[in-house]
Amino acid sequence: MEHPGFFQKAGPFSAAELAKELGAELVGTGDTEISDIKPLDGAGPSDLTFLDNRKYLNEFASTKAGACLVAPRFADKAPEGLVCLTIKDPYGAYAKALSIFYPDSVIPRTTHPAAEGAIHPSATIEDDVVVEPGAVVGPEARIGKGTRIAAGAVIGYRVHVGRDCYIGPNANLIHTLVGNRVVIHSGVCTGQDGFGFAMGAEGHKKVPQIGRVILQDEVEIGANTTIDRGALRDTVIGEGTKIDNLVQIGHNVAIGRHCIIVSQTGISGSAVLGDFVALGGKVGVEGHVRVGDGAQIAATSAVRGDVPAGAKWGGVPAKPVRLWFREVTLLRRLAEGKLKIQGDNEDGDAS
Repeated sequence: MEHPGFFQKAGPFSAAELAKELGAELVGTGDTEISDIKPLDGAGPSDLTFLDNRKYLNEFASTKAGACLVAPRFADKAPEGLVCLTIKDPYGAYAKALSIFYPDSVIPRTTHPAAEGAIHPSATIEDDVVVEPGAVVGPEARIGKGTRIAAGAVIGYRVHVGRDCYIGPNANLIHTLVGNRVVIHSGVCTGQDGFGFAMGAEGHKKVPQIGRVILQDEVEIGANTTIDRGALRDTVIGEGTKIDNLVQIGHNVAIGRHCIIVSQTGISGSAVLGDFVALGGKVGVEGHVRVGDGAQIAATSAVRGDVPAGAKWGGVPAKPVRLWFREVTLLRRLAEGKLKIQGDNEDGDAS
């Protein structure tokens, strides 16, 4: 059964109506009907999309969207038939457009304030489910056979949890779909807002986050880890991936199958990890980068660019380990006085 979604959608609106509301200049057919907002590569003829980063110009040139919020300097690269809503700040306009289409999306959907008892009457609970004292199961939630919901856990509005899962004490799941045989330890939070703000001189405008968190089968998540829901796309954790305690995963992140992510790692929004990737402790992954299948990143490294499949990288910024080790060795020898820079004088000062 297809999930009904977490937020109610308004509309549809014409492209002309949206241009007027957003303060954009309309280039194209104003009566084009727009019924939703989607990313560039997932939008269809009745969708609005946006471009605010030249990194995605190829996706912009091939998008199937009906209309796009775009800076004037990129409008001439639009594909034939695309209605452009040109504006100086496409990201800020996108934030406002989300509020128009999803007016209730700024406040997370958790549990119903009028619910009586721990389990809302509209929730679906299969056989052999244990809901411990103090746990709450919200409206229209679904809990699969053999799952245990520990004390103090919150299963929010329309959250689906599969079969034979364990949801630990004080874990909070909102805007989340969970597969089978998933283990979520105490204090985990999933589905909270992604950290999205359109910055401006008059303050920072909150960007509504209308995506979800998808936890596939046999994922395990360590205590006090946080996983933000997607902005437009879903945040996805692939089958069999194991995540340690105290990990932060940002919105729109896609993590492949059977990855290992060690404690205190932070993965920024829209980063993509392939299958069987291993990240050591305290690794930082910058937003929008790709880490290829089977790549390994050494502890305390900072990944600022794409990593090839099967590579072993480390350092700040991260680079191939052979190069990193040579850097470290040369710096140590220089610090110990065993290596002189050409032009040094007898006092060790550069001449």
